[in-house]
Amino acid sequence: MSLRGDLASLVAGFGAALHDAGLPVGPDRSERFARAITLLRPQSTDELHRCARATLTCNPEQFEILDRVFDAVFRGYVDPADERGDPNAPGMTGSSTTTQSGGTPSVSDRPSTSEPERAVEAPVSTVGSAAERLAGRDFAGLSPEELALLADLMRRLAIATPLRRSRRTHAVQHQGKSFDLRTTLRRARRTGGEPLRLTRRSPRMKPRRLVALCDISGSMEPYARAMLQLLYCAAGTSRAEVFTFATRLTRLTKVLARTRPAVALERAGRAAPDWSGGTRIGAALKQFNDQYGRRGLARGAVVLIVSDGWETGDPAQVGREMARLARLAHRIVWVNPRTQSPRYQPLVGGMAAAWPHCDAVVSAHSLAALQPLLDALQGSAPHAAHQ
Repeated sequence: MSLRGDLASLVAGFGAALHDAGLPVGPDRSERFARAITLLRPQSTDELHRCARATLTCNPEQFEILDRVFDAVFRGYVDPADERGDPNAPGMTGSSTTTQSGGTPSVSDRPSTSEPERAVEAPVSTVGSAAERLAGRDFAGLSPEELALLADLMRRLAIATPLRRSRRTHAVQHQGKSFDLRTTLRRARRTGGEPLRLTRRSPRMKPRRLVALCDISGSMEPYARAMLQLLYCAAGTSRAEVFTFATRLTRLTKVLARTRPAVALERAGRAAPDWSGGTRIGAALKQFNDQYGRRGLARGAVVLIVSDGWETGDPAQVGREMARLARLAHRIVWVNPRTQSPRYQPLVGGMAAAWPHCDAVVSAHSLAALQPLLDALQGSAPHAAHQ
């Protein structure tokens, strides 16, 4: 078995995936793992697994997390019970396995050490290649462990919003609309009191606020998790306001701040009491407009709405509240995974009422489909009516 790619990147990426999954893996354990690989030169995936257990865990209770992430990264499979019937599910490698009631492959399911190990023909893939292998798969078909593997790639993405003029100004040499008398006189001290150079002031430019509203109903839960992870990894929460809704609106900005994605998503589920419930888009939009939008949170902001448009309430209310929001926001981008189908048409329900008020509608159903979303947030994507 050969290890392709940079060993440091491999170990660092695998350690980050374990850390996101809840295993306290720090630089010291990752260094021990890398040293064990260098000294032992494992010739099979099972030997590499034994190295990982010996260096990255400190008690048997941590084996389950390590085994689950190791399988997803190096062996390329996940719990077969979760993927049964999914044609996109990754194939099983190695010997056939059975699952315990917990759903994850147990230690006893692995090839026995008493049997001769079969040669591993394919080289062990790195964390980066494993994530790239999942990049084209629909978020709805990914397990939480597989979604965590995409965090490294999501961190490379840059979420940018259009710039706007700030009320604050700064000194410039040319093209300023007003003179900066104080700075001009202060600099004139160097030239005997003669203002040889006039200083002007110009408004500062700053990115527009990003406001995200994520539908966490049952049909949208996998996509909401992916979008929340994207906001955490690529943009953080310093310039983003995050809300979730199903039957009610929940503000998650503080919950998602300053914590790793796995813990942040767990907290998001606890903070949103209607996680995986029904969907009342119109009521949630009205609550946002009444409590936050008209008070300035949405004024001049880029609003990102993640929902499939299934409305259990009155679709006419969706249209009214979207019209209110459009008058406040600079731009509205709607993420609807169902639009990935070329035959999709917004004919009924909440999506039909919201469509005329959206500046762009994108699917963003996979990592490979996120670029149109990033372009839409910047304002470079065409209007929804022109797509």
